[in-house]
Amino acid sequence: MPALIKTAGCIALALAAHLATAEPAPYAGQQKRAIKSLSDQDVTDLLQGQGMGLAKAAELNGYPGPAHVLEHADALALTDQQRTATTALLHAHKEAARKLGAALIASEEALDEAFKTGTIHPARLSALTGEIGQRQARLREEHLRTHLAQTALLHSDQIQRYSALRGYAAGSEPSPATRPVHKGHH
Repeated sequence: MPALIKTAGCIALALAAHLATAEPAPYAGQQKRAIKSLSDQDVTDLLQGQGMGLAKAAELNGYPGPAHVLEHADALALTDQQRTATTALLHAHKEAARKLGAALIASEEALDEAFKTGTIHPARLSALTGEIGQRQARLREEHLRTHLAQTALLHSDQIQRYSALRGYAAGSEPSPATRPVHKGHH
């Protein structure tokens, strides 16, 4: 029995030493967030209509976004009409993205509150996560749809210049957005 007690004591000391030197859990500190699943930066970005990488599928495949097109307006030789249309597109997009972002925040807040208050149950969980998923999808669609609309405002040479200015063009294939369209051919 004394050997067993000695072994248990050694294990306890080893465990205590390990716990004292162990790295904190990756979520340590996040329990203090107002909405546990969103950082303060996430909330700010959503309320400001920021891209947050939601349009990478478009951006990195040759479909420019209006904010960066306006950043490079001179290098892209935008016409006055293109500048006006791009500015209008950006403003309309930001307004829509801010509304969608605020709705997503509200849904995340409701989910967080349900867990915090212990009012969560399987049906409520399903409803809340379904709502969050739909709102995330609508927000992402808004960002991607804006890239489609912006691409339609540009000429193929401007899209190619945009890709080069953004650092995407080196050694890449022309994107579907810059390839000539041959109507009536398959």
